[in-house]
Amino acid sequence: MNINDFDYDLPEHLIAQTPVEPRDHSRLMVVSRQTGQITHRIFHDIVEYLRAGDVLVLNDTRVIPARIAAIKSTGGSVEILLLRQVDDTHWRALVGGKRIQIGAWMTVVNSTLQVQVTSTLEGPERVVNFSEPVQAHLDQIGQMPLPPYIKQAHPNPERYQTVYNAHQGSAAAPTAGLHFTTALLNELQERGVGLAYCTLHVGLGTFQPVKAEQITDHVMHYEWAQLSASAADQINAAKRAGHRVIAVGTTSARTLETAGILHEGGQIEHPDATPANAHSSLVAPFASDTNLFIYPGYRWRVVDGMITNFHLPRSTLLMMLSALLGRERLLHAYEVAKAEGYRFYSFGDAMFIE
Repeated sequence: MNINDFDYDLPEHLIAQTPVEPRDHSRLMVVSRQTGQITHRIFHDIVEYLRAGDVLVLNDTRVIPARIAAIKSTGGSVEILLLRQVDDTHWRALVGGKRIQIGAWMTVVNSTLQVQVTSTLEGPERVVNFSEPVQAHLDQIGQMPLPPYIKQAHPNPERYQTVYNAHQGSAAAPTAGLHFTTALLNELQERGVGLAYCTLHVGLGTFQPVKAEQITDHVMHYEWAQLSASAADQINAAKRAGHRVIAVGTTSARTLETAGILHEGGQIEHPDATPANAHSSLVAPFASDTNLFIYPGYRWRVVDGMITNFHLPRSTLLMMLSALLGRERLLHAYEVAKAEGYRFYSFGDAMFIE
């Protein structure tokens, strides 16, 4: 498949710059996987589409203030985006600036910390080393890494966090979860909907642009993910009882499908190589890296439906949704969303693929 198969035009005024308040009053497009029928609702109406026994799986990662400014000895500015921790002082990161020499120390703005680029990795990633562990300083020296299409930081940084965040480590928010309030989650539980939590720390695997002309040539970056034994038991019990497992966001979907492949005894790099003893719906607990790339033709193992946002053209996220709903049906839904004035991207409206 060609990258152009996943392109679409989006007027700039449809890119949401601020989130809707309250969180669960964003718009919701409901699309049927079976018929393609589209219904327009408000996000809180999701309670009408989830049934007792269903399990919602939510990514409880927390975004860290990962964007750091530094100054070279020559006075030049450098911007560092932390992606994932390697050890106490080393991080994988994106580094922006001119003529940055490997091994040269730079000063982190608003601190006495020093940082150096120690090596280059594949693609745009670098390894950076801080003069001391940086975690305790992040609130002082770091900024929330909002996407570049959001032009102004929100006055409340917590608005770029889910209400159920628990584990620090992401360079971007799992944005489908931004629509939930604590009251809405409580109401779903009162209706018999189960809540299960996974963790995937969002990094380059999620937001790295696809540059390959043929999407099968794109290589996903690894991201760390975890599904606990208790969450796996909850999901497997629902599956055995014939209930649905609904992923809240593409990161939860990747975690669930990784757990499904591991339950089969398969390999993430080759998800279509199904072992003879494969079971097509259960999950195994795990805590490891995943670079699972889901695009049309993928055999879904666990996910029955997904709550998601409206994503960038030519992105791996759009490809995953195309694998779930069908490319033509998804792109048609996006055209309807544009015509109806839906708000796109991180702070935008939501879609429920039933």
